[in-house]
Amino acid sequence: MTTSKPHIDDLLAIMARLRDRERGCPWDVEQTFETIAPYTIEEAYEVADAIDRRDYADLRDELGDLLLQVVFHARMAEEAGHFAFGDVVASICEKMVRRHPHVFADARVESAVAQTVNWEALKADERAAKGEADTSALAGISRGLPEWQRALKLQKKAARVGFDWPDVNPVFDKLHEEIDEVRAEFAAGRERARLTDEIGDVLFVCVNLARHAEVDVSQALRHANAKFERRFRRMEAFAAAAGEALADKSLAEQDALWDRAKAEEAR
Repeated sequence: MTTSKPHIDDLLAIMARLRDRERGCPWDVEQTFETIAPYTIEEAYEVADAIDRRDYADLRDELGDLLLQVVFHARMAEEAGHFAFGDVVASICEKMVRRHPHVFADARVESAVAQTVNWEALKADERAAKGEADTSALAGISRGLPEWQRALKLQKKAARVGFDWPDVNPVFDKLHEEIDEVRAEFAAGRERARLTDEIGDVLFVCVNLARHAEVDVSQALRHANAKFERRFRRMEAFAAAAGEALADKSLAEQDALWDRAKAEEAR
């Protein structure tokens, strides 16, 4: 490694050493694409969390962790003879130039909306060039996405060909309809397959509601999770201050502490 300011080559060298069969780290050596993939997803979410918290020092570190994931996968691919890190960089550079002809060539686009349309058209051309026969408006949506994100992409692609509600009001109506259907399934005996189907419909409509509200679904849920955790921890603190355990309190008493935590935040 160089003693000057670190360079991407230094990170590549570190990963190569970690993966060395004789001198490397046993944990790193035994990893595969499949075992590392969950960490890659986790690191991407930690980047999003740092952005959400506006913690830019943490964002710097989390981006480094995410970059390490790219380097890790590329190193394993190089060892297997598939491709190397340089091929990854060359591929994305070529793709960005190809998909931005209005920047790197003489094409013109009038707005961000027009660019989105052009982007999808270019992606469709790329799929056709690879011999992919799927010509649906929904083609090209990865099945590896979190399901809420896949739902959002399905809805957006359908909307581009006009299959969408004109405003948010019908979405509310549909949400009430789907909730009523869940209630009916509970009343009919809670058959698991039917409940799974109907609750899935509710969640799908909730994603649609967020899309019409121009609210990021993941960010909204992160905020809800953070709010619940913050208030629940205050409930525990209130109980502890009184020399009691939260678990020993009745539900009514716990609800009272929840309301107290909410009121404290409101002040």
